Amino acid sequence: MTSPSEELLPSTRRALLHRIARAQSEGRAPSLVAAVAREGRMVWTGSRSCADGHAPDAGTQYRVGSITKTFTAVLVLRLRDEGLLDLQDPLEKHLPGTGVGEVTVAQLLDHSAGLAAESPAPWWERTPGTLRPGLPDVLGERPLLHPAGRRHHYSNPGYTLLGSLVEAVRGASWEEVLRREILEPLAMDRTTTQPVAPHAGGWAVHPWADVMLPEPAVDLGLMAPAGQLWSTAADLCRFAGFLAEGDEKVLSPSTVREMRTSSAPPEAGQWDGGYGLGMQLARQGGRSLAGHSGSLPGFVASLWISVEDGVAAVALANATSGPQIGVIAADLIGIVADAEPRIPEPWRPLPEADQTLLALTGPWYWGTQAFGLKLTADRGVELHPLRGGGRGSRFVVQPDGTWTGLDGYYAGETLRAVRRTDGSVSHLDLGSFVFTRQPYDPEAEVPGGVDEQGWRGLPL
Repeated sequence: MTSPSEELLPSTRRALLHRIARAQSEGRAPSLVAAVAREGRMVWTGSRSCADGHAPDAGTQYRVGSITKTFTAVLVLRLRDEGLLDLQDPLEKHLPGTGVGEVTVAQLLDHSAGLAAESPAPWWERTPGTLRPGLPDVLGERPLLHPAGRRHHYSNPGYTLLGSLVEAVRGASWEEVLRREILEPLAMDRTTTQPVAPHAGGWAVHPWADVMLPEPAVDLGLMAPAGQLWSTAADLCRFAGFLAEGDEKVLSPSTVREMRTSSAPPEAGQWDGGYGLGMQLARQGGRSLAGHSGSLPGFVASLWISVEDGVAAVALANATSGPQIGVIAADLIGIVADAEPRIPEPWRPLPEADQTLLALTGPWYWGTQAFGLKLTADRGVELHPLRGGGRGSRFVVQPDGTWTGLDGYYAGETLRAVRRTDGSVSHLDLGSFVFTRQPYDPEAEVPGGVDEQGWRGLPL
């Protein structure tokens, strides 16, 4: 696939090539391919190889390991959006007999279910899935290591359970549902459960010598929803665009935003990261990134998105270890975003002026602290402190004329305008907090009342 690389400056393209060339050389990867997408479209791809004349391109398949988990999470969230399950449902409600008790669907998605990280021996990534024909073989005799919901503990068997959940609710195989509900709608025709040429072979590179050993590429069987997929840099750029903006054919923008929202706390000492619903979250180079990494014997992969910058990057290599693939993908985003920052959209006025809403804008006071309320698109509002620190949030309008907080301290809380009998606004109520037009306005319903003598100075 030819990349429209002319959309990036020559200096940016050279910096990107230099970064992956250094990564392939220092990481001693047999081959490495990367791509960058901007505003949902691939704008650069490059590769390096140890074999002259055999460099991969953006259409060459690599195994992507745990990036597969994000696809599985999308399938589960589609079930939720269709009303077929609730994320707080115990898994046993839809998939009885697993032996994991009251573990919920949400806890499986964000790895807080307390399940073991791996399946029992032998090492599942290098042995065929036929050795684990049933869920008891995947989960083992002690599937739960931690109390559910108490900590983030990454679990491959957890995503095996989610894949089986998809099959139970849909009545079709995970692979079939994946193809029908994600791959075909997003035109990801080079993403498959088995390798399709051209594809890279997986290699282990000796840690102390420049020699290689081929790695087996086995079918993972029941573990497939945790790491089976093969894909390309071009296909993963399409997937990254979907994870940034949503696509009504697959998931709405609000649901993919939910996936990118931290759901499970990071482990102690790892406060620069976290996990949402099937997506890893990180803070690197001053940027908030969302995506996923992946590894299986012979391959490492990474996909990162910076929604704020409108840039995504994919990096794939066919080595068991060596290249710091997640750092590479993050660096590619940084190169583009720093050299060619996103051009802001032109300011445009709202299509119409709602006089009722317009009358609510301007300064409001919570006690003595000044806040400003402004209108946003689609009849939403923002409420933020005018100086100093404090709690602020964006709010989305509801059918009954109230607003619901989208972020920060007031996420999920209700903001409403309280009106007097004559229709004028007395105050704003935000989760029981009263915001008035004047500090402790005596004409508003301030809890506890306002001293009748009003404001005063210090008596001499």
